[in-house]
Amino acid sequence: MTRTSFQTTSERGLDRESLPMRLYEKAKRLGIWNPSDLDFAHDARTWQTYDHERREATLQITSLFQAGEEGVTLDLLPLIECVASEGRLEEELFLTTFLWEEGKHVDFFRRFLDEVCEEHGDLHRFHTPSYRRIFYEELPSALERLREDRSPEAQVNAAVTYNMIVEGVLAETGYHSYFRAMEAGNEMPGLLAGLAHVKRDESRHIAYGVYLLTRLIGERPDLWELAEARMTELLEPASAFIAETFEGYEDGISPFGLRLDEIAGFSFSQFQKRLDRIRRGTRAATVREAEALAEEELAEASPAA
Repeated sequence: MTRTSFQTTSERGLDRESLPMRLYEKAKRLGIWNPSDLDFAHDARTWQTYDHERREATLQITSLFQAGEEGVTLDLLPLIECVASEGRLEEELFLTTFLWEEGKHVDFFRRFLDEVCEEHGDLHRFHTPSYRRIFYEELPSALERLREDRSPEAQVNAAVTYNMIVEGVLAETGYHSYFRAMEAGNEMPGLLAGLAHVKRDESRHIAYGVYLLTRLIGERPDLWELAEARMTELLEPASAFIAETFEGYEDGISPFGLRLDEIAGFSFSQFQKRLDRIRRGTRAATVREAEALAEEELAEASPAA
């Protein structure tokens, strides 16, 4: 491959009003946080007061986030390569922060396990069958496909799997559960501070996924059927995974008082919200209209994101 020119030394320059560049600006301003700066002293004292059931529940959700963040960090590169191959420089610039942030999330959850839980054993016991299907099979397969197939269909499949299901449904449900469990008693202030950063980072990632899908579907409305089918296909293991995390809890209530019916309802509401937003992408006739839907997603997730 040889080059004949560069975008940033041509008349085109950079479209600083585009959504990817605005996300890039937000990431440069809001994504600068260091997991090593978090103070886990109070968290560690709280951990010492937990009984076996609370410890297991905390290790369960943390291990699911830990492995999930490692998975998305490992699996993201093909999407970046795909976007770069299409010459979408503004999107690629933002995706450099996307990968960096996912790496920091891996660091954050591992610090919590090491310094608060002092847990250095094997936590794969918490990875349920449906979790394994999504994170061990569906996610890596959808992203790895982009190495050989960069078609709009493959991109839709990857963005739905990664941004809409893994981040937009499962991760959002996980944050909801974490905050519900810890926030009322301020039991883990270091953990909650880190989660606030992670959630803000992820809100930008989900907004980009909405933008990517609505851009693709706006250009090819027939892709809506593929997106809808993929969302529906992954709803089954996503819902099953939520139920599996409550197995063994009497009356479907966790040691922190979380109820299966409430968490499952929240998860489905996240699914429906993202599905409806993508559906509206079929009417996005221009890139700017696709950007407006992504901005809506970002504002709804976190005004400061």
